[in-house]
This record gives sequence, structure tokens and C-alpha cells, in this order.
Amino acid sequence: MATIYDVAKAAGVSPKTVSRVLNGDAPVGAGTREAVEKAMRELGYVPSSAARMMRSNRSGIVGLITGAISMSPEPAQPAGLPELFIVQGIQRAIAGSGRTLMIADSGGSPDKVPGLVQTFLEHRVEGLIYVAEYHQRVALPPIPADTPVVLANCYDDAGTPAILPDDRRGQHDLVTRLLKAGHRRIAYLSLRPDIDATRLRTLGYRDALAAFGLPYDPALVQAVELLGAEDDTQLLWTVIDRMLSLPEPPTVFCCGNDKQALRVYGILRSRGLRIPDQIGVAGYDNYRVIAETLYPPLTTVELPYIAMGVRAAQLLLSRISGESRNIPEPVLVPGPVYWRSSATESAPHKLPQLKIVREDLQ
Repeated sequence: MATIYDVAKAAGVSPKTVSRVLNGDAPVGAGTREAVEKAMRELGYVPSSAARMMRSNRSGIVGLITGAISMSPEPAQPAGLPELFIVQGIQRAIAGSGRTLMIADSGGSPDKVPGLVQTFLEHRVEGLIYVAEYHQRVALPPIPADTPVVLANCYDDAGTPAILPDDRRGQHDLVTRLLKAGHRRIAYLSLRPDIDATRLRTLGYRDALAAFGLPYDPALVQAVELLGAEDDTQLLWTVIDRMLSLPEPPTVFCCGNDKQALRVYGILRSRGLRIPDQIGVAGYDNYRVIAETLYPPLTTVELPYIAMGVRAAQLLLSRISGESRNIPEPVLVPGPVYWRSSATESAPHKLPQLKIVREDLQ
């Protein structure tokens, strides 16, 4: 492998002159620079990034820890919006900065995170981004104060700068849009009750009702993601049957995510109900592989994962450059409502009185 001394000999200059060309830290004549660069090309010389890093104290590397790679669903099995979209947003912003993004996958195991952090620190990364699979509280191992850290899709008790989806506003804006379209009985089929997204989206749901002077009816709200795919589908059947049997049934179902909305489509159609003529459906995520291929296309809210990734990277880069230190509260990133034809502009017609006998529930 060629060395700096081989390059100097081939170019007819001193090793110090070659170093000046490589580092750009002193003036070099155009002819001399051209001779050195030609020698490097002919010899196949590769500069040592490690040596330059030691001189400049900058590695040009940003570390990212995620479970997105190993935990991503199979393409044929649609799921909730994967955190890989956050990673894509981060990559876009980091690439534009001239730095290199080094990604480590945790395999979904928090126990692996301390070791990954230590590995990144040994590689002298300029900063770290931790991406969680869903909106949640996390606890990272101690990280030196001179290594900037940003959290994406999560937050901690230490006040580490964080980028989060504005779940409360997202659900508020969706329900407000449905209310403006004439709906007054809006069911909310939420995700697990123990996660931040459910708590915040339920608040947004109630905020929108209150703004229209409508009472909150607990009979129209139910968590239906509890046990697992098969059991959750059985629960979803039961909950929808119960809500449609109310004296004043819902005219639209808001779902915790687009995957859940896909199941709701099937259940409603098995009851002989037409979407959106007799009942409306709305989702959450704007996971386009589902939302744009359903018929009719699904009204939903953007879970702004790519935008969150870009914001997380921008925040980290500003901290690396010293432009920004800490921020007092997490940055909330809103997502727009995508109004498609699964929800009508006015409340659907009265539902037919159907008596359904299902053998698997007997």
C-alpha cells in the first residue's frame, strides 16, 4: 500500500507538501498540487482518515442506534409505520452535511444499547441519535457531556433534546375535520392503553369534541390492540358489533393506525355495510402501502416520521457546530390530515338493522 512518502517521491516534493495538499492547511501552488494529486491517483494512495481525525479532533461520523433494520416487517405483511422512515429522514440531512452516518441495530433489545454507545464513542463520533420504534420514554446509559445526543420518537427523564410526533394535535385535527364534515358520533378504536400515543391522541379526540360543544361518550372509545394479531381481531369484531348496536351508533370509526383500519374495512363489509355511504373509516399513519391501495382510499393522519428524522439530524448538527445547546422541551412535529374517500362530507345514511350470528363468537 502506497504511503505519503511514496507519493512525495513520485511527485518530486517533500512529505510535508503532500500533507499540506491533503489537509488544505497551508497554501500550495497549482502546479505542485496537480503533481501531488496525479501521483496519488497513479499509486492508488488512500489518505488515512484516522490520522486526520486525530489531528483535527473530528471524525466526520454521526452514530445512530435503532432497531429499524432487524425489526422491520416483511414487505408482504403490512404493519404500523416502521421507524425505518425516521432513519431515512436522518440519512437525508446527514448526507447533505458532508458527514457519514454510521448505523447500529439494537435488534430491539435495550440491553445492547450500552455496548453500541461505547463502540460509537470509541470511534470518536461527533454526535449520537437514538431512534425508538414508537413514541415512548427511554433510559440511555451515561454519555460524555461533550458528545451531543438527540432522541427521535422518544424522550427521557434527563431532558435530552428530543423530536416527537405531535400525537395530540394529529388526532385533534382528524376529529375536527370529521366534525366539520357533519359527523357527531365518532368512534375511536385506539392502540394499547399504556402507550403515550394513545393517551395523547385520546386527549386530542376529546379536545376536538369539546371545541364543538359535544360531550365525551366513553361508549365510543375502546382500546383494541391488547393481546396479539389474532386475538385483537376477535376483540375488534366484538367492539364494532357493540358500538353498532348502540341506540345512537357511530357514523365513522377512527382507528389507531392504518393496519387496524384495514381490518375494520373487512369487518364492516362482512356486515354488509358500504364504506363510506353507510359508515366512514379513518386511520392514522398515512402508511401509503395501505392507505392508497384500500378501496375506497383511506382518510388518515400523517405520522411525520421522515420529517422527524430530518429535524433530529438538523438539531444534532446544530449542537455539533455549537449553534444550539439544549432545548427545554421536546420538539413536536405535526402531520397533516389526508382526506380521502373513506369518510364522507356529511354523516352517512342510517345503518340497516342487521342481526349477525357468528359461529366463532358462540
